[in-house]
Amino acid sequence: MKKTTWLLVALVALVVASPALAQGMKAAPAPSAVETLRQSLNYVKGFVLTSADQMSEADYAFKATPAVRSFGQILAHVADANNMFCSSVLGEANPAPGIEKTKTSKADIVAALKASYEYCGRAYAIADADTGAKFTLFGREFTRLGALVLNVTHNWEHYGNIVTYLRLKGQVPPSSKEM
Repeated sequence: MKKTTWLLVALVALVVASPALAQGMKAAPAPSAVETLRQSLNYVKGFVLTSADQMSEADYAFKATPAVRSFGQILAHVADANNMFCSSVLGEANPAPGIEKTKTSKADIVAALKASYEYCGRAYAIADADTGAKFTLFGREFTRLGALVLNVTHNWEHYGNIVTYLRLKGQVPPSSKEM
């Protein structure tokens, strides 16, 4: 009987003390909007760069159909877009325009792609308070946050293309290997 009484007293004490203990505990703050986008960009960047390394030099010229970009052109296009979006967010001139038109070798494209992600690191480091600044891109008004969202979305869109190209070449995409 004594064990039951002590167990009951302990249980009541725990129930009574729980709200008081919980009030002293604070949840970790949610990541900011820009941090959330940076995390998504870093996630897709890993898949894109791994895919770029995975595909052979010869297959950089591969096109799923004659009317579409080659594998290498898709990667170069992503690098161009990263530079364009991120330079717009930063209010700077594009640091390396025309990658898709000038780079054809695997080494050059991968280097340009890595440089574009490195450059975007600065854009994805802006404070949330600075994301409402507006500028014109494609003849439309964008906020800095909107441009960062568009850049991340664009990366995921083209990673989808990359997955198709890898599968057509009998390869397993990095995102499927992660499962």
